[in-house]
Amino acid sequence: MSTDTTHTTHVKRVAVVGTGVIGASWAAYFLAQGLDVNATDPSPSAEERLRAAVAKHWPTLERFGLAEGASVDRLRFHDSLEDAVAVADFVQENGPERMDFKIDLFRRMDAAAPPETILASSSSGLAISGVQSGCAHPQRVVLGHPFNPPHLIPLVEVIGGEQTSAEVIARTMAFYAAIGKRPIHVKREVKGHIANRLQAALWREAFHLVNEGVASVADIDTAIAHGPGLRWAVMGPFMNLHLSGGAGGIEHLLAHLGGPIEDWWKDLGAPSMTSELKQQVVQGVAEALGSRHTADLEAARDTLLLNLIRAKAETGKLD
Repeated sequence: MSTDTTHTTHVKRVAVVGTGVIGASWAAYFLAQGLDVNATDPSPSAEERLRAAVAKHWPTLERFGLAEGASVDRLRFHDSLEDAVAVADFVQENGPERMDFKIDLFRRMDAAAPPETILASSSSGLAISGVQSGCAHPQRVVLGHPFNPPHLIPLVEVIGGEQTSAEVIARTMAFYAAIGKRPIHVKREVKGHIANRLQAALWREAFHLVNEGVASVADIDTAIAHGPGLRWAVMGPFMNLHLSGGAGGIEHLLAHLGGPIEDWWKDLGAPSMTSELKQQVVQGVAEALGSRHTADLEAARDTLLLNLIRAKAETGKLD
């Protein structure tokens, strides 16, 4: 999984701005790729929590395979945002999901970072056109949205705003690809980008089925985790449909099932997130968890993800 980034993108030092769950995961991943990391976060005890998170992620990253020179000692924490970005070749921002906050944050980073430095946001829903609106150099502001946890999941959604240059999008795609990510270029700004919209469609129907008393929380999770989720972890929805069509492929499948699929769409629910529904789902999750601890589930999930990602890379026939 580790690759050489130096000759491909000339990125040697990344600034990680905001070191919560996503930022800490990014920091660990960048370090594992042999990069220097400047981190900054104004929260009390942020450095202590960041170093603890990196230490927690490091054994998993070692199993992935570290790049030459990778070391946790290449992490530097800065109290000043401006100091953190002043010598960075690439900035990965992970601040709160508030447009007013992002506009001011990117304005400050734009004023302090070197002219060629790309400023990327991990925002899961905000439009980059708004984020870049206060910058003197908006052409270098881009969205680089990871999928949680970033130190494991390869996907990164790259989206330019109204003023982002095509060259910056190309450089951002090249950087993420060079460090082992799977970037995709989202060609138009939409709420939630791509992956979160696809998730939201599934969540909507899952909540609807619980609300209508069709199935329990546990049974819905089982239906996905031990059914289509297994196929989706191997390849995407369109390629899965193609294989379901047999020798005739997706053309044959759509000719025979296009009508029924459309009929299912018309019957899908649109539930409201009422307090009653929230409580029903919370209780259902608690019952499904039983005596298990969330930390144990996370560890088991990460091990399976690691094995799956490694197996897919070794197969090399599903891209």
